[in-house]
Amino acid sequence: ALTMQFRQLKLHRNTDCPVCGDSPSITELIDYQEFCGIPGEESDTVICENGQVPEITVVQLKEMIDADDEFELIDVREPHEHEICNLPEAELIPLGTVAQRLGELDPTRKYVVHCKMGGRSAQAVELMRDDGLNAVNVAGGITAWAQQVDTSMPTY
Repeated sequence: ALTMQFRQLKLHRNTDCPVCGDSPSITELIDYQEFCGIPGEESDTVICENGQVPEITVVQLKEMIDADDEFELIDVREPHEHEICNLPEAELIPLGTVAQRLGELDPTRKYVVHCKMGGRSAQAVELMRDDGLNAVNVAGGITAWAQQVDTSMPTY
């Protein structure tokens, strides 16, 4: 691109391709959510099975906040991420410090844990549950919150 030169390649169509070949065997899109085992919006809480941690949706989290349910919201992102966007109700405990801070958490409380997209918070929930704490993951994290609940929230 810096030299403003272009190169064209000629590709030959694969007649045996399962999508675009002469006799395609794949003719429609699959249900990606179902294929990957991702629970739909209609499910409440995913039960721990096959190594999965329990999850709630961001809509369910919003309902819990609005109803003043008894729980503690924990954000396991890094401080620089928290500065970009955050939920004011959440306590920041970066994932790297969760294991050391388990002793500070009350075993009688319910914990709801979020991160950017749900991966790090799932790790934190697993640590917390292994320590006997009642914790659930927020599926999709703050990214899903910004897409589904508060569209004015900045994203990164």
